[in-house]
Amino acid sequence: MKYNLSQLLKEPTGSTREYEVNGSFEGPENRLGWAQGRVQVFRTHQGFVVRAELETRVDLTCSRCLNQFELRSVLTMEEESFPTVDSVTGTTTIAPEEAEGVIHLDDKHDLDMQDVIRQYVLTEVPIKPLCFKECQGLCPECGTDLNEEKCKCEVGPVDPRWGSLADLLIEDGE
Repeated sequence: MKYNLSQLLKEPTGSTREYEVNGSFEGPENRLGWAQGRVQVFRTHQGFVVRAELETRVDLTCSRCLNQFELRSVLTMEEESFPTVDSVTGTTTIAPEEAEGVIHLDDKHDLDMQDVIRQYVLTEVPIKPLCFKECQGLCPECGTDLNEEKCKCEVGPVDPRWGSLADLLIEDGE
């Protein structure tokens, strides 16, 4: 997911390039993710605007049952990119003040989308990932996956201060 933009740097403002994305990136939990879609790069007077619409897949661990599951999402991104080296003189360029947190081209004028895609995917991952909304998780006593079978653990004594609430649970279960 590296694209060389040196030729586009020599073209006038408004020139564009379009690239196909179909590759892996380092996703959450240090696992490989997959991205597929299109990237459009527009030449501006100082650098580029990078727009992309990508379908992504990453493997996550459910926070309740600890099973692996796949999270799919569609990302729409738009970022600015600036060269770090002048394409004509070869000298190091100073990015504009508003260039904080944008994509910078390397010294060979390559645009590397892997880290940008990873950052966008991380914003899509829920704080508490679940394999499905009603996941029951694991029994805290024996570790049985409650989605697959009911455990045989006996329910311990209820704290008498919670007795009235426990009675409500029993009534709802009947």
